[in-house]
Amino acid sequence: MTVKKWMLASLVGVVGTVAGANTMATGPVSSRVVSAQARHDQVIAPTVTAASCSVGSCGASCDASCADDCDACGCSEGSGGLFSNLFGNACGCDDNVCDAGGCDSMGCGGSDGLLGYGIIKPSDKCFDDFISPMTNPVFFEDPRSLTEVRFIFLNHNLPAALGGNSVQVYAAQLRARLTDRLSLIATKDGLIYSQSPLIEPGLADLAAGLKYNLYRDVEAGRLLSVGATYEIPMGANKSLQGNGNGEFHFFVTSGTRIGERAHWLSASGIREPADTNLENRVWYWSNHFDYQLADRPLYAFTEFNWYNWQSSGTAFPLPVEGGDLFNLGSTGVTGNDIVTQAVGMKAKPRSNVEAGIAYEFPLTERRGVLDDRLTADLIFRF
Repeated sequence: MTVKKWMLASLVGVVGTVAGANTMATGPVSSRVVSAQARHDQVIAPTVTAASCSVGSCGASCDASCADDCDACGCSEGSGGLFSNLFGNACGCDDNVCDAGGCDSMGCGGSDGLLGYGIIKPSDKCFDDFISPMTNPVFFEDPRSLTEVRFIFLNHNLPAALGGNSVQVYAAQLRARLTDRLSLIATKDGLIYSQSPLIEPGLADLAAGLKYNLYRDVEAGRLLSVGATYEIPMGANKSLQGNGNGEFHFFVTSGTRIGERAHWLSASGIREPADTNLENRVWYWSNHFDYQLADRPLYAFTEFNWYNWQSSGTAFPLPVEGGDLFNLGSTGVTGNDIVTQAVGMKAKPRSNVEAGIAYEFPLTERRGVLDDRLTADLIFRF
């Protein structure tokens, strides 16, 4: 299949392409980063006052409310606590304006953790100009080290061949930055509702795991992370959940800044069921491209998801691909491919608040259980 061969060849070159991405912009890297971050602070979070982040300076380099909290870099340590971070009152490190090298080795200034107990660290703020991907929401993981809660709504229409009608999902994802590089991620949960005769309301399976940041370059705006999750089959069978003996997910995810306004995120992973008779093995590759619109806190984006079914099961008697939400254990799906595209918009009214909407549709003749889908999310980042 031409699409499959092209994507496989492209995937091999992802890391190499990311490594040369900064050639797409002009001027010294450090000046581009400072410019991009400064513009982001002024436009995305206009209520925040930025400090200079110049090494060795303190007092005058921080805004008045943070004058006594400067670290060695002249940056506030962001000790405002959980609710201050949520609503944007914490000082942070220059309130998201980092110098070319970052204020410290892994972020902006120090931190005692949320609530002051040091258990959970605030998000890495030196990549606040990025936005998170939206489609393939259970598996397309953001490469950044984040502490956040993400609310998700899906309206998923089924093909007429499967009875038509729709499925709605209400879910919340949680991410917690445990160390500078290690994060705990809870990627799947929620309630499933449906008007389809094949699916009844019930709980979704629960999936959680760990993500580790391998590579981080603040100047070039590049990230590379790896991780793994395990899906516990505790959902409702009547909602096409809870089948099998669990599913492992191993993934790699990366991102790069392109110029001052654009970004590319790319992730690939394998879904490995504990029992391949009851669930299918699936390989995916997801890509996200966004562009900030002028000096507004708005982003236009498009995403592409490629799914390749690598094994057939015996649990579902029809050759129907389950997509990202379901793993049916279908017969006769080995080697099948489905490619989808999504178009959408995201807004960042504050640097730590993100809301988006996306419309997704198949590009291939095969559709599986997806006729089309509307996705909306709302993120509060700490």
